[in-house]
Amino acid sequence: MITYIFVFLAVLAVASALAMVISKNTVNSALFLVLNMVSLAGLFLLLKAQFLAVIQILVYAGAIMVLFLFVIMLLNVEDEESLFSRFRVKYFVAFLVGIAVFSQLLYSIGSFSEMLPEVAPEMTEAGTVEAVGEVLYSQYLLPFHIIALLLTAAVNGALMIAQHKIKPGASND
Repeated sequence: MITYIFVFLAVLAVASALAMVISKNTVNSALFLVLNMVSLAGLFLLLKAQFLAVIQILVYAGAIMVLFLFVIMLLNVEDEESLFSRFRVKYFVAFLVGIAVFSQLLYSIGSFSEMLPEVAPEMTEAGTVEAVGEVLYSQYLLPFHIIALLLTAAVNGALMIAQHKIKPGASND
């Protein structure tokens, strides 16, 4: 069953990446990128790396993609050029690489028995939230707090710069 879920998520990741590149609408491309990130989070869950899956959803699919969508909507791109009219050689090479990746995917689906080595029992706990939290809050507590202070100062500085208004009589020196 896990093999079928993996194949589904892998095909979904590749298909959403292709749809993102081929789509002419930039907002649709960003939404296909979100779908790609969600499928990658599913692959992380299959690897028993819950922490990476949650970070993939919260940070990348959530925060970063919201920023991408704001930038796309602020730019208001009106002149969209067709991908197929400008990069014919690159498109052909990408098609050949896609065929190679698809053939490797079919080969691995056809012979998935005993392909992966056995995972050590102590490695099954390596990517869990508990293991990451234990290391983060025991061995790396001081660097964690220093980074938190630096990020807080950076956010405050960005807010101060964004809210700074030039007075009508002042020079821009």
